[in-house]
Amino acid sequence: MGIKQRKTLRAAAGVLVSFICLAGTIVLLSEGEVITVEMAKLMLVALLALYLGFGFLIAVYRLIDRLK
Repeated sequence: MGIKQRKTLRAAAGVLVSFICLAGTIVLLSEGEVITVEMAKLMLVALLALYLGFGFLIAVYRLIDRLK
């Protein structure tokens, strides 16, 4: 496994861990009745949308950078 693949895997693992931590925090807040279930659902959908949106932007940026 090359250095570039390790860096990519490390970055992907970091993104996955940060997503799981944030989603877990939202679930814990919901279970502790700090926020309502509806608000927790909305926050989880928004979190997923942010990660997918920024992931798409990064992928497009890397593709355009490769074309130059």
